Amino acid sequence: MVEIGEPVRTLAYGSWPSPVGAALAAAHDGRPDDVGFVGEEVWWTEPRPAEGGRRTLVRRHPDGTEEQVLPSPWNVRSRVIEYGGRPWAAVATDSGPLVVFVHFADQRLYACRPGGAAPRPLTPRSAVGGGLRWVEPQLRPERGEVWCVLEEFTGEGPTDVRRVPVAVPLDGSAAEDRAALRELTGERHRFVTGPRVSPDGRRAAWLAWDHPRMPWDGTELVVAGIGPDGTFQDARTVAGGPEESVAQVDWAPDGALLYASDRTGWWNLYRDGQPLCARDEEFGGPLWKLGQRWFAPLDSGPIAVLHGRGAAVLGILDPQTGEVVDAAGPWTEFAPTLAVLGERVAAVGAGPHSGYEIVELDARTGRARVIGSPHQDAVDPAYYPRPEIRTFAGPDGRDVHAHLYPPHHPGCRAPDGTLPPYVVWAHGGPTSRSPLVLDLEIAYFTSRGIGVAEVDYGGSSGHGREYRERLRGQWGVVDVEDCAAVALALAEEGTADRRRLAVRGGSAGGWTSAASLAATDVYACGTVIYPILDLTGWGTGETHDFESQYLEGLIGPYAEVPERYAERSPAEHADRVTAPFLLLQGLDDVICPPVQCERFLARMAGRGVPHAYLAFEGEGHGFRRAETMVRALEAELSLYAQVFGLERPDVPVLELKP
Repeated sequence: MVEIGEPVRTLAYGSWPSPVGAALAAAHDGRPDDVGFVGEEVWWTEPRPAEGGRRTLVRRHPDGTEEQVLPSPWNVRSRVIEYGGRPWAAVATDSGPLVVFVHFADQRLYACRPGGAAPRPLTPRSAVGGGLRWVEPQLRPERGEVWCVLEEFTGEGPTDVRRVPVAVPLDGSAAEDRAALRELTGERHRFVTGPRVSPDGRRAAWLAWDHPRMPWDGTELVVAGIGPDGTFQDARTVAGGPEESVAQVDWAPDGALLYASDRTGWWNLYRDGQPLCARDEEFGGPLWKLGQRWFAPLDSGPIAVLHGRGAAVLGILDPQTGEVVDAAGPWTEFAPTLAVLGERVAAVGAGPHSGYEIVELDARTGRARVIGSPHQDAVDPAYYPRPEIRTFAGPDGRDVHAHLYPPHHPGCRAPDGTLPPYVVWAHGGPTSRSPLVLDLEIAYFTSRGIGVAEVDYGGSSGHGREYRERLRGQWGVVDVEDCAAVALALAEEGTADRRRLAVRGGSAGGWTSAASLAATDVYACGTVIYPILDLTGWGTGETHDFESQYLEGLIGPYAEVPERYAERSPAEHADRVTAPFLLLQGLDDVICPPVQCERFLARMAGRGVPHAYLAFEGEGHGFRRAETMVRALEAELSLYAQVFGLERPDVPVLELKP
């Protein structure tokens, strides 16, 4: 190991020693989320990779100490729409906090008092399909209820499902009795978010949408009165529509309706239909999880907001002037989870040199500080990558946004006249983006002399609706072209070695990686992680309900263009894949199921292309267990070592079979 202060050694790119090991990267995977106030305390959920990948609930006491509220095996995580959403709520009472949460293993809603008896179930089981699932609980102690979104399977198929706001009795009377659950409104839409109740308790507002739209395509903002019996009455749509995405709704303290809509091409904030801060910036984002919050109104009138282009920073918006004052500090990216209490704002922020941590902003003074899950340097920060924000020219001169992470090591340099290998990272979604934050998986490669380029290809969020719409009907074309344009531009400008380019991605990024290997000769190898590989199968029953008609927008209506589904699919063109690849898959994945990989591998059989397939029991869509992440990361490095001709005795050799 190179010690800081020693003479700089000259070693080939990709062969540098590094203290950033796979186990270290795995231990720091994931981030805190679902922040909230319970009385004066701030609570949040936090990952535990070393404990089977569960998420726990953490509270910060007034003296600054942190305590795990729920010990193992409790796993605070919802499976509604498979990506989940806010899984807990709590209120302070004279006898201590009352907590309700969703337990991942059985998806039942539980209640408990920390330090008291074991959590008790509030909701029943169901033997039908995926059972009963819950998300966005909101405690209504005055009614003896908790209001949630219920996802109820009505059959064995992945799309045999309904969703509706429901009141769950806090006394546990529904734990064995489905009939004790009280539905708050009729079943009007395929998808709904949790209702937000107005300050006077007389109205509720929520978002809804239907197939084939995704929530970033078009949603409806629904408002209803709350009757004396607690049911919603006279529901009506007040904003949104098929081509207008409302990302979040809430109420101002004075009863005005606040929401984030992209009707101008950017998610901006509105108060009773009037714009508050008209900018070509995003004040919202794609609703991948129910309960995400990009803004939160303060009691005094201002609004805590996350906003920006290609990033989301925390600020305070004055609705009277439209001015935004950003929080000072090292955080350049905030996750879409906000909570307020008086003038206090709790958020989850990170930066290029620090991981996500719990940040509290005093809206009166503008002072922001870390109050929980603080970033701690796992290694000397001198080994961290030094990212660059770049914009490249894609086909037809279109802009392609990217983050560049060149190889970096404080004690090593490469021989003169040599160029480093680079791996192009394609993010998931595809309606997502790559945040510019410290990621030890990236440092794992850059500190060894391998560059990384994260590409926000056309279709990514954070750059306005027009940029998102570039992928409409063009998935497998625009994303592939944009990633290739970045890779080739790096080679042409002398940043990367043209012969040693790789592509990697998970989920939709796995699709882009596989499609890139099948459609281009840009890459020497690729890493394909829990991917979509066969559009025909995925679009006709091989995925979950939420994304079951996503391809209608990304590819086109299957009934009209079935040939396009086959033409774009890597599984249909295995004969075009000639570069070595690594395929990684969770066996419990219901979003991109293992059958996709198996079908692709069957068509690769006998073709002589070196490859490896690693499938992991107990893992779903997104690896959460430390041992899985270690094995996957080391296998990926071994692939690059073998293809790029690197000396890497520090990782097990991945067996590549023809």
